[in-house]
Amino acid sequence: MSENLTQTVKKRLTTSAMIASIAAEGQPTQAAPFGHALVELARQRDDIVGMTADLSKYTDLHLFAEAFPERFFQMGMAEQLLMSAAAGMAREGFTPFVTTYAVFASRRAYDFICMAIAEENLNVKIACALPGLTTGYGPSHQATDDIAIFRGMPNLMIIDPCDALEISQVVPAMAEHKGPVYMRLLRGKVPLVLDKYGYRYRHGKAQRLRAGKHALIISSGLMTMRALEAAEALEKQGIEVGVVHSPVIKPLDEQTILQEAGEAVDHQRLVITAENHSITGGLGEAVAATLMRHGVTPRFQQIALPDAFLAAGALPTLHDRYGISTEAMVKQIKVWLQA
Repeated sequence: MSENLTQTVKKRLTTSAMIASIAAEGQPTQAAPFGHALVELARQRDDIVGMTADLSKYTDLHLFAEAFPERFFQMGMAEQLLMSAAAGMAREGFTPFVTTYAVFASRRAYDFICMAIAEENLNVKIACALPGLTTGYGPSHQATDDIAIFRGMPNLMIIDPCDALEISQVVPAMAEHKGPVYMRLLRGKVPLVLDKYGYRYRHGKAQRLRAGKHALIISSGLMTMRALEAAEALEKQGIEVGVVHSPVIKPLDEQTILQEAGEAVDHQRLVITAENHSITGGLGEAVAATLMRHGVTPRFQQIALPDAFLAAGALPTLHDRYGISTEAMVKQIKVWLQA
């Protein structure tokens, strides 16, 4: 094969592994921000303990286990036991940080979280990897419905951080919060995005990251990264798109969202929600319900995963197929604006 031909052959995409990164090639990242932040927090607070169901390596909790082996509890492949034991720890005055995969917490251990933790409003902090479409391993590991499952649970705060910077700031805020918290965890080499915007996490608050006169995206999680990338790409085409990041899904920062959406109505801007979650039961429906209840009715669209069991495969391919890649977002927003 000639040298020129070799250079034109595209890099082969492979099925994403459990520890696949969502960072684009060349994008700044930080390794294991959750693990490092938890270790730093535990140095300051001796009530912090770490617990997992045989997934410390794949949730970055192994860093905590290495730093504080006497405060680390490996519960085996038994998620129901994990949640019940965490409840017991909280009753004894500890603040357990519990890790597993989002599919296992939301589907397999739901009743134990509800009855043992949420009903008693205990200080258990649940951090779950592989949220939404962040693995190519198919429906058994893709937690595309976790927010929908947990939004109906009383007392449970739901947080969907954007990047490594926010995760490092969310961890101590979770510990200070009184009551249970569920966080969608980005692990491994996590993109670093929000530092360019001078961002500082404010517990329970949504924040405007950029303004735009043609459309407004309200987003959470990794989709805020994609929203910012799409806004930058559209700006080069003369289209101005604002971005509001809403890391806390429940309780939703209704005041900020109503204010931003109200301004969009006044200026006839399209309002779009963007989330790494099913179109059913997530951020989009939470925002839509809030707007309807308060009589704020902008043009409204959703960027989200379909209400379906998704395919297995390489993440870039899947993100394009299901409309959550930057390129797919740019294309879709242009269609909506031209309608």
